[in-house]
Amino acid sequence: MDIYLLRRLAAIPVTLLGASLLVFAATVVLPGDVARTILGREASDASVAALNSELGLDRPLPAQYLSWLGRFLIGDWGTSATLHAPVRDLVLDRLGASMLIAGIAFAVLVPVALGLGLLAGLHHDRWADRLISGVALGLGATPEFVTGVVLLVVFAATLHWFPVSARIPRDAGPLEALWHLTLPVVSLVLLCTGYVARHVRASTVTVLASPYVRAARLRGMSPARLVRTHVLRNATVPAASALGVQLQFLLGGLVVVELLFDYPGLGALLLRSAMDKDLPTLQACAMVLGAAYMLIVLAADLVYRLLDPRVRLGGAR
Repeated sequence: MDIYLLRRLAAIPVTLLGASLLVFAATVVLPGDVARTILGREASDASVAALNSELGLDRPLPAQYLSWLGRFLIGDWGTSATLHAPVRDLVLDRLGASMLIAGIAFAVLVPVALGLGLLAGLHHDRWADRLISGVALGLGATPEFVTGVVLLVVFAATLHWFPVSARIPRDAGPLEALWHLTLPVVSLVLLCTGYVARHVRASTVTVLASPYVRAARLRGMSPARLVRTHVLRNATVPAASALGVQLQFLLGGLVVVELLFDYPGLGALLLRSAMDKDLPTLQACAMVLGAAYMLIVLAADLVYRLLDPRVRLGGAR
């Protein structure tokens, strides 16, 4: 286990180095001129050339990449050309906002998805199973922007139960903050619940058909104890992997949800920096999201190993 963990941790910097190359290459091929975007269409060619030189964009690409990577590694992420703020402070602040909404969504997702999947599995081929499976399949096939728009139209614009914007006032208390975040959280939970619930349902059905569960029933074990002792833990092992996958989807879904609900998170900052050709901010956002993605994958694998010690990952001894 320790060897496996060390190998995975050692692979993260190498993977991030490859990701940095892809991020830099992607910013290079973006259409438009950075200096022209900053100065505006009416700026003279001489002014544009001077700003490109000031930003170092007139140097060879390898030199630009090495300079950016070196400064990024020592914590000098530059200054946003459009927001006029230090990129590091800006990105980390937005990352905290995104982690808040993603953390709340995940905390809601786990009991809801596990409970629905377990309920469907315990009532296999009955009306509860058909209802939960059908709804889960429909939710999994519906993009988050569709569910988000429906939630906005119904619960914000029509019923006025929740605010249209997810921006939290500075003087808001915990309950008011949750009230503002309810619709985006529900949108993210609806996106991921179906996938996890179907995995839990399938594993529950498999566990219930196993010989040791049938033997426990023959010995007179109560249904509640049977579920606690045998079904729940074995059925949640595949769910750990599914939850890891859905955490990755949460990161991707944050971009859409934050824009839809006007939430100042990292996803919205990433899209805005791409549209404004704000390269330092765009590169920093992409690198931070890449690191978060890899850490989520590692955590999901470790939890899977913890729940089922029989699984040997990466040849660990």
